[in-house]
Amino acid sequence: MTPEEALLWRHLRGKALGVSFRRQEPMGRYVADFVCYERRLVLELDGSQHLNSETDRERDADMAAHGFETLRFWNNEVRTNLAGVLERIQQVLEARKSL
Repeated sequence: MTPEEALLWRHLRGKALGVSFRRQEPMGRYVADFVCYERRLVLELDGSQHLNSETDRERDADMAAHGFETLRFWNNEVRTNLAGVLERIQQVLEARKSL
């Protein structure tokens, strides 16, 4: 895991947000940084190499075709605004409660 993934994982594991997440989870031909199957939510942390990535757009479309929403955060966001990242994740988890 990257340092940013390790930092976020400390706030996701053990149902810290009320649901279970798995990390580095194989999903078809991809590996998700984090996934919550209960709410069908994938979390991806990206470095600058992902800027305008067609591969990421294809990956997100594939996840969506299988009923998963993908939230992407920049590593810098996790380092400098962890509270905001966690708040956004919680918002989406709440919105996907009925799935």
